[in-house]
Amino acid sequence: MIGTLLSTLRGSIAAAVAAILLAAPGPAIAAAPTGPTNAPIAFLYDVDAGATLFARQADLPSPPASMATLMTAELVFKAMREGRLKPEESFRVTEDAWRRGGAPSRGSTMFAKLNSDVPLPDLLRGLIVQSGGDAAITLAVAVAGSEPAFAELMNQRARELGLARSNFRNATGLPAPDQRMTARDIATLATWLIQTYPEDYKLFAEPEFTWNKITQRNRNPLLADYAGADGLKTGYTEDGGYGLVGSVQRDGRRLILVLNGLETAKARAEEARKLLDWGFSAFARRELFAAGETVAEARVFGGTTLHVPLVAERAVELLTPKGDEGRVAARVSYDGPLVAPIAKGARVATLRVWRGDTLTLETPLHAAEDVTVGPLPRRAFDGALELVSGWWDQISAKI
Repeated sequence: MIGTLLSTLRGSIAAAVAAILLAAPGPAIAAAPTGPTNAPIAFLYDVDAGATLFARQADLPSPPASMATLMTAELVFKAMREGRLKPEESFRVTEDAWRRGGAPSRGSTMFAKLNSDVPLPDLLRGLIVQSGGDAAITLAVAVAGSEPAFAELMNQRARELGLARSNFRNATGLPAPDQRMTARDIATLATWLIQTYPEDYKLFAEPEFTWNKITQRNRNPLLADYAGADGLKTGYTEDGGYGLVGSVQRDGRRLILVLNGLETAKARAEEARKLLDWGFSAFARRELFAAGETVAEARVFGGTTLHVPLVAERAVELLTPKGDEGRVAARVSYDGPLVAPIAKGARVATLRVWRGDTLTLETPLHAAEDVTVGPLPRRAFDGALELVSGWWDQISAKI
């Protein structure tokens, strides 16, 4: 069942929320290189506002290259948190890891020696700072026993984190059939890493790392000269082109940027800076609802009251381009009617806001008060009301 926003919204909110939709459009997918970037695939997300600022082909699966190692890092961070991997441990660089990911591979490598034992913290830096394939394969074996088994864990973890359109075949991001990620999924994973592993995430900001007497600079061009940049990864494959996932924190805001499909490393860096500049300067913040303010009412079955107010835990703010008078629409959705009892603070619905055809904001809504089970007459009345509603829905569907 779709709940609707209260008809008594205050004036400023009514102006912002121009229409409430029963069936809302999905995220925008635009192929033409117009707007604040020429990148064929681009996604810009404001973490603090929970808002999509720009999306172009953001749900198109494409080769992620080394950006796939964000999932490799996530599984290693998770194993460390759970005590399955310990910082004082070292792991053997096998011949397979050395040949496919080390110096003989002619790809990105940390130049670990064959059959050497490398401490876990150094392997992580080899993975994150140097994009070392040898580090990625060694870590995959440490976690799962083999890289194919690790790839299965990557896909399982992707489903758990809601990365519905991503598929992994290896720990390195090297080209492989069906290895794909979307820009939106990459941004979701980056946000998860930042929020869930704040201490481990700091590795993504390290400018260089030395191993086997070879010093390599972090390949992320934003770290060198873009104020507030603190991660994450670049990538390149012949099929996918040049890509980047970056994070910048500035003026109380954190933006996550994902680009892919660029023709050169220079274009990648230029388009990243251009889109970030636009994201930080071109938006105005508009408050839709204050923290704790009633957003909508949800129908309740079998309770002491027919409806329960819905509120957001924090202020609901919408970022819109300055001077943009485009149409804003919102929808509150929940599976219902909700069945009593309902505890105050329980998450029961979701508020979604669109700017034009772009889904810009999703935030959970919670019950503002307890609703206890009502007396038998009330439950009987609600049952009869639902029965009549069901009949009416069936008749309407046939008309």
